[in-house]
Amino acid sequence: MTPETPAAPYALPDAFVQVGLSGGRTSAYMLHKLIEANGDAIRDTSRVQVVFSNTGREMPQTLDFVAELSRRWSVPITWVEYRPGENGQRFQVVRHNSAARDGEPFEALIRKKSYLPNPLARFCTSDLKVRPARDYLRSRGWDKWTSAIGLRADEAHRDNSTATARERWDRWCPMIAAGATKADVLAFWRSQPFDLALDPSGRTPLGNCDGCFLKSEATLAALARDYPERHAWWERMESEIGASFRPRYTRASLRDFVERQGDWLFSNEAQEVGALCQADGGECIE
Repeated sequence: MTPETPAAPYALPDAFVQVGLSGGRTSAYMLHKLIEANGDAIRDTSRVQVVFSNTGREMPQTLDFVAELSRRWSVPITWVEYRPGENGQRFQVVRHNSAARDGEPFEALIRKKSYLPNPLARFCTSDLKVRPARDYLRSRGWDKWTSAIGLRADEAHRDNSTATARERWDRWCPMIAAGATKADVLAFWRSQPFDLALDPSGRTPLGNCDGCFLKSEATLAALARDYPERHAWWERMESEIGASFRPRYTRASLRDFVERQGDWLFSNEAQEVGALCQADGGECIE
């Protein structure tokens, strides 16, 4: 297959390949393009592994979406979760019906470390997503591989390929090479008979971990208002560890602010006066 052919950006490299599936529209779009370009080769699990790392804080819609991708596209997807197991094994393979849904892997990690992740110490991404997938692949006898990452061309600034120079895998961002943007992803999903059952605007505040500390203050405030039972988990973790996920506020103080301000807090007027920070620090895509 020559570089000039349309499938070239998505042609599988001559190596073991891990396809990182975050559970969002972008990585699912990448998976579809890989299927289009490579056919049944993408289903050869001796060479290709599509891996979804579940932290336990994903929305139910995300878990259902991952299961539907596998069923509709007839592609095997391995679900892994962090487990502080024996002999250094830190993963467990699960399925849609047995996957954690109340933060159990994340809570186990926090209890083991006795401190909370934060924007400067994002060990949750590495320990809950990257390492369980890595350990699973090593358990299959893989020593080196290429990892397909769902980064679009319009977020190429987030590609840090040198970060894995000492790791067992090389990063591969086929969507960047293909020039695929958010508009392409959204257009694709509008044409499909199914979709992720979260915000269809292209900005999914509840994607990935529901209360991720990298999300904006406004997004986390909306979680406290709309899903108080999900917000409560983050508040409980802060209370038990005696720290906060962000230095500027605790989840309890944020909930209190939301309760005191009511619906005004989410109005256009409140946005204009900057009642809540709207800036995201970027969500993890591993």
